[in-house]
Amino acid sequence: MSSTEEIKTFQTLFKYQHSFITFKVISTACELGIFDLLRESGELLSSGTLAEHLKTSPIGLQRLLEACVGLKLLTLEWKDGKDFYGNTDFTNLYLVKSSPKSQYYSMKFYSEVMYPSMQHLPEVVRKGKNQSSSIYGTPNVFEIIYRSKEELQTSSSFLNELWPVLGREVLSAFDLSQFPLICDVGGNTGGLAKELISLYPKCIVTIFDLSKLAETFKNHCLPSEDSQITFHAGDFFKDPIPEADLYILARTLHDWSDEGCLQLLRKVYQACKPGGGVLIVEMLLDEDKRGPSTAHFYSLLMLVLTEGKERSATEFNVLLRKAGFQKIELKKGSLFHIILGRK
Repeated sequence: MSSTEEIKTFQTLFKYQHSFITFKVISTACELGIFDLLRESGELLSSGTLAEHLKTSPIGLQRLLEACVGLKLLTLEWKDGKDFYGNTDFTNLYLVKSSPKSQYYSMKFYSEVMYPSMQHLPEVVRKGKNQSSSIYGTPNVFEIIYRSKEELQTSSSFLNELWPVLGREVLSAFDLSQFPLICDVGGNTGGLAKELISLYPKCIVTIFDLSKLAETFKNHCLPSEDSQITFHAGDFFKDPIPEADLYILARTLHDWSDEGCLQLLRKVYQACKPGGGVLIVEMLLDEDKRGPSTAHFYSLLMLVLTEGKERSATEFNVLLRKAGFQKIELKKGSLFHIILGRK
């Protein structure tokens, strides 16, 4: 290896070593409200003004602001020796809390739940078991999200935020207009359901999820959507599944073991009308397991936080056929794969 090649490989390692800092810079700026304040002000603000409003150290905030400029999250202008900052279009779109496509709560959830949980990865890999309070002294993801109303709100917002960005893409992969009655199994508080009725105005959607989410669901849905989106409380492993033409399992099966997935898919198959189907939205691993890296990262998160994992198309095919679905189609989106199994 030449010295030039060696430097390039070291630069890659250096980038990997510091990638966690990038995340903490962004999540800290979100947590402090920097992006929201700049958006609300409608003008460039100096580091001193921002520090005063946010009640932070002027020196500490200035360094954070400069790091955000380096990440192209903020703009910087100098006037009379003073630094003035503003949001970039990227920041206004994804990191400002009030944006329709905001990922603010995703950053918050990753910072408060996923980031600390990944500190247990070495021990989880040694044990081969998901994280739990009895083993590591830290609660698993399901214990966390139902621990308080605030954490339930954060997790619900986190799970819903993705769909204004990618919902239309995954729901238009197949023509779902042939399914007038749709049940979103594990649909949380309706993020995907809203995209469904936007794309297919004549469909009726039932969200089937735990009763703890019912109150949060009411706060998420608009009055005009009441007649088209309803919430049915229940445990999809223990309780009967509502009748529907199509069942959606979006980012749900990766939480569970193969046994759990098969149990749920069999229940869906039994509840499904002839000609009906199940729509699965998941991040798939390549058949040779060489990638994509994002799917491998999520598979490790599932190892730490749940009993599930990410799977390949073949693995889903096997599960669906064992459950009874024989006609199976797959389409690839920008981030997720969409699988339609017909009864």
